[in-house]
Amino acid sequence: MIKKSKNKISLMPSERIINRILFVRGKKVMMDRDLAELYAVGTKNLNKAVKRNMGRFPSDFMFQLTKSELQSLRFQFGTLEERSQFVTLKKGRGQHAKYLPYAFTEQGVAMLSSILNSKRAIMVNIQIIRTFTHLRELLATNTKLRIKIENMEKKYDFQLKKIFDVLKQLLMKEEKPKRQIGFKIK
Repeated sequence: MIKKSKNKISLMPSERIINRILFVRGKKVMMDRDLAELYAVGTKNLNKAVKRNMGRFPSDFMFQLTKSELQSLRFQFGTLEERSQFVTLKKGRGQHAKYLPYAFTEQGVAMLSSILNSKRAIMVNIQIIRTFTHLRELLATNTKLRIKIENMEKKYDFQLKKIFDVLKQLLMKEEKPKRQIGFKIK
């Protein structure tokens, strides 16, 4: 997390951000609770600020999870303590979440910087955007590598097929019965 010491703000390790990026509806997203924790504001306050500026958050920037998506995430992360927002809430007051959480895409996180103006929010946003960019680069590199390997396999499969065809032809020529030397008696 970002630590503040004597008016200096130090960046959090990107692993903490990467651990909070989820894949929902085929998109990389961060949940409102995770963002609120990183920005050191309440989830309720973050969502209020977003609702005051809904024009800045179209459906491809932010969306609300369905009950089934939330349930799926709870099952997926129910055993991890660091993802405690997906585990059953504490007993007593506040036991059940009142509202379904919001998920913010990379563009939604970038748009948050325009409505949250604290120094901490700016620094956290910069770090989050860098992390998203780094993830995109890793995925692109892996995709390029996968395509390159597939192309090599196709190329060498074709060449190996030619070699095996030639070997088969050589073996077939040897399989022809040889003519015996000598006379045949009828």
